[in-house]
Amino acid sequence: MEWLQIIMSLLLFMIIIIPLGKYLYNVSTNQRMIGDKFFNIVDNFIYKVCRINKEEEMNWKEYVFSIIAVNAVMIFIGYIILRTQGFLFLNPNKIDGMEQSLSFNTIISFMTNTNLQDYSGESGLSHLSQMIVIIFMMFTSAATGFAAALAFMRGVIGKKTMGNFFVDLIRIITRVLLPLSIIVGILLVSQGVPQTLSGTKTVTTIEGKMQDIAMGPVAALEAIKHLGTNGGGFFGANSAHPFENPTPISNLIELLSMMLLPGALVYTFGLMLKNKKQGWAIFGAMAGIFIIALPICYYAEKAGNPALAHVGLNQLMGNMEGKEVRFGIGQSALFTTVTTAFTTGTVNNMHDSLTPIGGAVALMNMMLNVVFGGKGVGFMNMMMYAILTVFLCGLMVGRTPEFLSKKLEGKEIKLIALAIIIHPFLILMFSALALVVPQGLAGISNSGFHGLTQVVYQFTSSAANNGSGFEGLSDNTLFWNTTTGLAMFYGRYLSIIILLSVAGALAAKRSIPTTAGTFRTDNTMFTVTLIAIVLIIGALTFLPAIALGPIAEHLTLWH
Repeated sequence: MEWLQIIMSLLLFMIIIIPLGKYLYNVSTNQRMIGDKFFNIVDNFIYKVCRINKEEEMNWKEYVFSIIAVNAVMIFIGYIILRTQGFLFLNPNKIDGMEQSLSFNTIISFMTNTNLQDYSGESGLSHLSQMIVIIFMMFTSAATGFAAALAFMRGVIGKKTMGNFFVDLIRIITRVLLPLSIIVGILLVSQGVPQTLSGTKTVTTIEGKMQDIAMGPVAALEAIKHLGTNGGGFFGANSAHPFENPTPISNLIELLSMMLLPGALVYTFGLMLKNKKQGWAIFGAMAGIFIIALPICYYAEKAGNPALAHVGLNQLMGNMEGKEVRFGIGQSALFTTVTTAFTTGTVNNMHDSLTPIGGAVALMNMMLNVVFGGKGVGFMNMMMYAILTVFLCGLMVGRTPEFLSKKLEGKEIKLIALAIIIHPFLILMFSALALVVPQGLAGISNSGFHGLTQVVYQFTSSAANNGSGFEGLSDNTLFWNTTTGLAMFYGRYLSIIILLSVAGALAAKRSIPTTAGTFRTDNTMFTVTLIAIVLIIGALTFLPAIALGPIAEHLTLWH
């Protein structure tokens, strides 16, 4: 029954991404669509107010500068609101302004599409901050990643310019994220998710005791949280909270919401390239790694936890520690694999309570950061590995490597190598720092192997812009707020800058005619080779950290 639910969820995903991918193609290429009359009025009004020339085209440097400048302005404004929320309106619960390091961490977190939360949602933010800062940045950060991916596509398929960042940002929000968020929000409200501006309610429980129940614009946040692969929850318990995710139907809605746009974007690439087989080859590599990870996580949780069995707790249902009964092992394992593969970060179970191997699956998804990934960036990272795969295969057969009819030379490969190195560098160097300084060690709540995993998971989630955490870590301190903030910032923007520069370099090259000796990148052999390259590089880079953390913990439990 659990596997049937999982398979049905994945089949729905496959059915929806094709028409959605076509719609994204139409949006990104300014094709005529139903609703243009209304959307053009909205878009043109925004262009006029913001003085945007929608006909202007940008090169990769101008596109990157626009991303950084717009994001910097939003970071500044958002930081001010968080610091002063105690004096502002829409604050029925009288929540004070955020502390400096926590404000820094929060604003970087939500602007980088990470949504790591070192605060408890319902008690840390006013309704104004939830809407004007958090929900607003969920839209803009998702649209920024989406726009960067579209610019990258235009470069690698040979267009001389990357498009216009401001036009891409507006069209993505008005024609994709906002309409879908309204639909998903209504569906969630139908399942019992609250949507209100009222404050905390004090109610009498069945036991006759008094209990405070936080309320607010939950459904609005939940919709864009998943559609934008953001992940931050209105409540501290995230999507394990019954107000954020009350039913199995709401769980399915949230699962599909975080999967659809990253999956559809790969199909869109095939349409932009005028080669659907190439898009499916990249999609197949992502799906292949996902299909490897999912059953490992499921069976690890289904096997139970020997430590709990030793103290007399029944493990026949599997490891139910930290999981909701309404979801069970199947939907919890699927949610865990999806949220870390699609770098969303939302959770419907506590990852700190996963078995060591279940936690290792979540870790590896984020360490690889190519299995669909967050909005746009996961696709760009997989394309980075695709270019590397072509280069390595070219070396093995003695041919000049070519990708999408463009010759690969030293400049592109050096940039790709730099992009690949940055991700593990951020994770491992910050983890090493946390394990040698007292401020870092003070946050670890578990000794031994699990404590090491807590630290590595925190920085992996930050660098991958995922946002989930092993919540046993005491992370709301100056050290953790600052270091994870830096990991999120560099993990987001360095990757985008380097990969857009690669696209710019490819765009400037002349196309090379395809010959009988050209290495094909749109077939099954290339997909399998790409999966192998990703797994080999991931294993060589992160195996020591995985071996000293979850693998050692697993061997200790099952000795």
